[in-house]
Amino acid sequence: MLSEFDLIKQYFRRARPGRAVLGIGDDCALLAPTPGMQLAVSTDMLVEDRHFFAGADPRMLGHKSLAVNLSDLAAMGARPLGFTLALALPQADPAWLEGFSSGLFALADAWDCELIGGDTTKGPLNICITVFGELAPGRALRRDAARAGDDIWISGTLGDARLALAGYWKEVELDAEAHAQAAQRMHLPSPRVALGLALAKLPVAPAALDISDGLVGDLGHILAASNVGARLDVDALPAGPVLARQPLALRRRFTAAGGDDYELCFTAPALLREAVLAAGRESGTPVTRVGRIEAEPGLRLVDADGAALELGLQGWDHFAGA
Repeated sequence: MLSEFDLIKQYFRRARPGRAVLGIGDDCALLAPTPGMQLAVSTDMLVEDRHFFAGADPRMLGHKSLAVNLSDLAAMGARPLGFTLALALPQADPAWLEGFSSGLFALADAWDCELIGGDTTKGPLNICITVFGELAPGRALRRDAARAGDDIWISGTLGDARLALAGYWKEVELDAEAHAQAAQRMHLPSPRVALGLALAKLPVAPAALDISDGLVGDLGHILAASNVGARLDVDALPAGPVLARQPLALRRRFTAAGGDDYELCFTAPALLREAVLAAGRESGTPVTRVGRIEAEPGLRLVDADGAALELGLQGWDHFAGA
């Protein structure tokens, strides 16, 4: 039987130098950011049967646990530095720990983000990560930066993760190949860190957030923080490759309010359209213009012809449900 400290030593302590002045093994980690930079800090919790299914593939779960945190750094335009991991486990299963740590560290290494500490305990499976990043003062992509006349942009594609969930729940019928393809977006999201860093270099720092609870709900946070409204072209939203083959009503619903996409929604002045497209190319990330910020409060959904849509959509709420 693995002890708590054996578990940490075998699966989570790594013998390589990193950014931490003092890492795993003491009461606190000591992290030294680059002089003159600000720290960006975010925490996300993943709970079994709430954020992921019981019996989820541990390697995919390790990836996703860190990806959702890196996505928050991306939404601020911050460069990853390190993270802590708090892990409650029903039992110390070596096969599960090997898979989880493998998926976790593969993504951490891809973004040079070091595990610097944390905690483990016995209990229902619960994963809590706090991630640390750095960015130059005044360059954060804040939610309160949207202005009337700004374009609204989306990175990547939307809706395949929600379609996969609908397949699991038998809300829609998908063949095995299509469901497996959509499920990749649900289980292995790609944090848009490179795009966030590129956007932070624009002459005017955009407003931005990552799309975790559905675009309609998440965009509402930007509108509230910036005291503005918006017009969103639902038919311009870039559907994932599997969702793109589904009926129009389903495409509209899952792109606008699907959730679990972990793409970036951001705004930028219309004069910066070419610069935004260049940021997308620089980061290797497709970006699509999908609407406009307006002075009148509220979110107005329209179709490709500009006609109003009454879809009755809202974002996910962890206590009220979808």
